Amino acid sequence: MQADATTTAVLDSVGLTEDRIAARAPLTGGTFNTVSRVTLTDGSDRVVKIPPPATPGTLMGYERDLLVNEATFYTCAEGAAPVPRVLHSELDPAAPTGPYVIMSARPGLPWHELTGPASADALSDAEERRLRTELGRIVARLHAVTGPAGFGYPSLAVGPLAPSWRQAFTAMTDAVLADADAYRARLPRPTAGIRALLAAAAPVLDDVTRPALVHFDLWQGNLLVDGAPGARTIGGIVDGERMFWGDPVADFVSLALFGNMAEDEDFLAGYADGTGRPVVFDASVRLRLALYRCYLYLIMLVETVPRRASREELDQAWAGVAPQLESALADVESALRAEG
Repeated sequence: MQADATTTAVLDSVGLTEDRIAARAPLTGGTFNTVSRVTLTDGSDRVVKIPPPATPGTLMGYERDLLVNEATFYTCAEGAAPVPRVLHSELDPAAPTGPYVIMSARPGLPWHELTGPASADALSDAEERRLRTELGRIVARLHAVTGPAGFGYPSLAVGPLAPSWRQAFTAMTDAVLADADAYRARLPRPTAGIRALLAAAAPVLDDVTRPALVHFDLWQGNLLVDGAPGARTIGGIVDGERMFWGDPVADFVSLALFGNMAEDEDFLAGYADGTGRPVVFDASVRLRLALYRCYLYLIMLVETVPRRASREELDQAWAGVAPQLESALADVESALRAEG
């Protein structure tokens, strides 16, 4: 069944037949799911998300049942952040339609479309700083949400929810390294050495005792900015499919992708306002950040194989991500040496 026909079948299954649909269009920007925006004849909008078939050799281990994570994120984040509302969902891959989520649409444009000289309505420096502070308060509210059953992915893709963050994160990193071996992904170091280094640093994860709601993909493409110039607000936080219950510090990686979160004074001011205390980048936080950077950069390199990336895309990933992974691994080594 082609993607458009699949979307039609999903819409029909919830009573959104063609006579109720004024327009629909694909949403681009992601690399995994098929996503469509559907405008109904009453003027309201829906977003339909359908994952690809679970064909062997096309998924990473943690990507099984990603929509379970997404539905969990929106349900748990409602009231804490401007997120879509889940209107209909089918999470069973064996269902006649296959899995899907239909959600409300959030207003605004992706943040990155409002930055740089190519944007006609580019954010001013003052407005960007104000929005970073607002985002800090929102993320603090997200992180105040606690998982009811343990640490890890709600989808249980890499194992059951664990009683400790160390157990959960070890399962997560073991899974991506197993994918690296299975797909023969190009990495800057052998997987055995990476696995040993992460295991040596794992005791620091015991500093995390509460499973917080972590989005783990808060780059600007997943942050919608709404409103007129000078009065813009955060209109939505979307694409929650990679969420897990874990260490809130992990969200700082994508919030400052390839950058240094400690330098984002505006976000940190808003975050401190939301939590009631400043973020202290002590030895524990710095080491944990390095571990989460390792995890994200490993995913970014390994996923190029099941995604069937082109040679140009492979070269770009290697040039852009491999040095970041090597830097994160070196930071872990440096922290362990400092511990003696």
